[in-house]
Amino acid sequence: MENLIGVGLYTPAEAGRLLRVSPTKISRWLLGHVVKGVVYRPLWDPSVHFGDERLYLGFKDLMEARVADVLIREGVSAIKVRSAIKIAKEELGKDHPLSSNRFRTDGREIFLSIISTDEEGQKSERLLNLFRKQYEFQSVIDPILKTVDFTENGDPKLWWPSGRKSKVVVDPARSFGQPIDSVSSVPTAVLAAAGRQEGIAVAALSYAVERSSVKRAIEFESALWQRDAA
Repeated sequence: MENLIGVGLYTPAEAGRLLRVSPTKISRWLLGHVVKGVVYRPLWDPSVHFGDERLYLGFKDLMEARVADVLIREGVSAIKVRSAIKIAKEELGKDHPLSSNRFRTDGREIFLSIISTDEEGQKSERLLNLFRKQYEFQSVIDPILKTVDFTENGDPKLWWPSGRKSKVVVDPARSFGQPIDSVSSVPTAVLAAAGRQEGIAVAALSYAVERSSVKRAIEFESALWQRDAA
């Protein structure tokens, strides 16, 4: 389990709950599937393996699935997404290129942000159309990037699933990537359960956190369960 520190660990059900994506769909993306005799290969290989047949996702897989879902919902076919991942792997040298901060989409095409530095040290951004293999200079902004903190290398570091103001964060280096209250680092599921059972004041005292942390945890977890019930 020590090897999972900084990696994160999620079942398809847990990932689907956080991403608002069907666990079955996530399983198809990472395991592949067969439809009418046609074999559809996995979109990418999961980063967590335990040597059995069960599927687990790491934090990068979670972020990869998040972007894949957005692209597919905006009309990009799964075949195109698979092709984009393959090309981007070669361009970036990353196993999980969709989870990086280099991807953009305008709902029709998929672009890869290429940062270059000229002789004077000035950096500029160009957008490479992954299918036309040419550079695009129009500005394309992907709003889902705003809720993710990235490392200097462009890899995802933290995710704020309900926005930064919610103060609930998913950090693969803490609690195996389960949602936590960013102020106290206590898992939201723990605070919410204690708040419902013991009351907000007692729960706050028991875990040495502010009452606002318990309230936030209850709101966040309640929203997740409401999505499941919908």
